[in-house]
Amino acid sequence: MYNNDLEILADEIAIATEKSFLSLFQNQENYYYCTLVTTGEAVAPVISAWSLEALVTVAKKYAKADAELIKWSYADSPYWNFGYENFETVRELFNERILDYTDEIKWFKEVDFRLEAMVLAMEKIDNKGLFSLTQPRNKVYVNVEVMPPDETNIIRALRLNKKENILDWLNEAAEE
Repeated sequence: MYNNDLEILADEIAIATEKSFLSLFQNQENYYYCTLVTTGEAVAPVISAWSLEALVTVAKKYAKADAELIKWSYADSPYWNFGYENFETVRELFNERILDYTDEIKWFKEVDFRLEAMVLAMEKIDNKGLFSLTQPRNKVYVNVEVMPPDETNIIRALRLNKKENILDWLNEAAEE
């Protein structure tokens, strides 16, 4: 039952995520940052993305030092929560799953379950070549990020990317 539930949830997340990114990529920008973002409670995710073009545009509003800080910021991206409407079924599935706040062990298992479904979804669409549509895959950081950022983001980043391809993120943004 657990594996079937995991596959069902991962598939629905993959469908919503793929649809959202495909729609976003129609603007022909060069994306270097593509993530699913959730909270520490693992609520239904949203996407966030940065393109080189968006970074240049947004950075003009900031001092140079501040512009460097937004490069990896899911919340400062103009594409935060892009394709929200595509995640309706995902939100319903998450709402059907109970987070038992009174039982810490069950709560952590559920959070891990949800995060694993998100990672599997990103792996599925990555294997289809989605993240190499706007530039070579080795130039795109892909992850499932928890906000506020914590060290578990590094574990997922290394699972979803080759370490040598995300050295900038590891050096500039990873929480340790």
